[in-house]
Amino acid sequence: MISQHPDHAGKPYWHDQEFIATHHEAEECFLSFSELGSSEYKWDWEGKLVDESVIERLLMEHFEFFQKNPLGKEKFLTFRLPNPNVETEFRIGRAFMCLMSAAGLATKVGLHSPPMFEVILPMTESAGEMIGVQEAFAEISSLKHYLNKTYNGSLKYIEIIPLFEKVTTIANSQNILQEYIKLHKKRFAKSPEYLRPYIARSDPALNSGLVPTVLAVKIALSHYRKFETTNGLKLYPIIGSASLPFRGGLTPLAVKDFVDEYRGVRTALLQSAFRYDFDKEKAIAGIQELEALLPGLQAVEISDPEERKLTEAIFLFEKFYQGVIPGIAPIINEVASKLPRRRERVQHIGLFGYSRGVGGVKLPRAIGFCGALYSLGILPELIGTGRGLREASKRGLKEVVEKYYLNLKKDLVKSGRFLNKENLLKLSGKVSAWQEVREDVNYVEDYLGIELGPETPEEVEHVRLTSKIYKLLEDQKEMIYELTCAALLRKSLG
Repeated sequence: MISQHPDHAGKPYWHDQEFIATHHEAEECFLSFSELGSSEYKWDWEGKLVDESVIERLLMEHFEFFQKNPLGKEKFLTFRLPNPNVETEFRIGRAFMCLMSAAGLATKVGLHSPPMFEVILPMTESAGEMIGVQEAFAEISSLKHYLNKTYNGSLKYIEIIPLFEKVTTIANSQNILQEYIKLHKKRFAKSPEYLRPYIARSDPALNSGLVPTVLAVKIALSHYRKFETTNGLKLYPIIGSASLPFRGGLTPLAVKDFVDEYRGVRTALLQSAFRYDFDKEKAIAGIQELEALLPGLQAVEISDPEERKLTEAIFLFEKFYQGVIPGIAPIINEVASKLPRRRERVQHIGLFGYSRGVGGVKLPRAIGFCGALYSLGILPELIGTGRGLREASKRGLKEVVEKYYLNLKKDLVKSGRFLNKENLLKLSGKVSAWQEVREDVNYVEDYLGIELGPETPEEVEHVRLTSKIYKLLEDQKEMIYELTCAALLRKSLG
């Protein structure tokens, strides 16, 4: 599934600049299908501006292609809706109208209809939210008179893809799915034909850290496998992967490691960096490899005793990670605000809420968070991980963490090559929270048995640039050039 997440550093191969305006996204969608060979494209109504005439543009400009590769049958365009419980605006109603008008238009011009029949519901926390969206759509689609004439009444039901974005929600998401089946039977007099639970990978890492997120995903995938057997219902899990290890570690060069790590996933998200910060041919080959490998692997089943240990480890690592965030948030926000913009976004409602009686901590979105830390040469993958590994070892949990987080050492080594110890030392002299991050680095090095730091000329240059970025930050000077160059070297904005 191609997404519009703006994490690319370089210029898209089809474009004349790095920034992708809303009116260019329909063409990007078409090229994702026709040139890159992807199966699905996510059209994002949440957190960004959106071209509401996407179906008209696609069919008007590429009618012959969609005659041969019909939307809703061979290629799939999937709306990510705003969650009405979180975003107090009216775009969800406009999205519904687009879904219905697309069905009517496809029927009118003799194409497969409906061309769109699934929607993604972000920040899903309950089955009631899922049913609520379906009921709202059913009510709108059943309106009489003018609407029926306009939209032909050809789409009256939509499938819901729940997007789970918090570590605790992910690990227990099978309970939401179970309740959803019950509510669905009550409302629609039947079970859903299938489910596509969508596991976020970036936002839970932003809120809870690297290790808790990966372990929660593993628990969820194990539950999904058992869920299929218990309910006789097929699940096709989606994971919201990105290029840097903190956000999933999926690049065209790391497909095999990624697929091994997340066995049981049926759809992988490909963000902008995957497609535009690597050669086009490598991106195409990576997509072909994913299409070949993803359908064939089953999730690993986790026993109840081991799940209890993993749950204990999640809270352990999360505690160390979250304890640092309030102290380092100010500089993260400052650097994130200076990163180059790649798409037209609207203000996003953050998830991170950390409270010990002192209120909440505001952070940028995951791309900005990750990009800010990498631009300082201090890796989010390491925060909380070193002290977590030390404590896990004391409690006899290290082995079960390593058993289920297959690429733990690889991810730490890969990210550790961008470490700037000089910047970390300077920061730790100013804010005590950075001293805890230094502890993390020391313990990770002990765990790996190596000293973290750059190895290749590109990584050495990245460290040099992060030193310059920190100096420019201290001097309150412009740094957009240095931020962009560093992002190009690591092949991802954040």
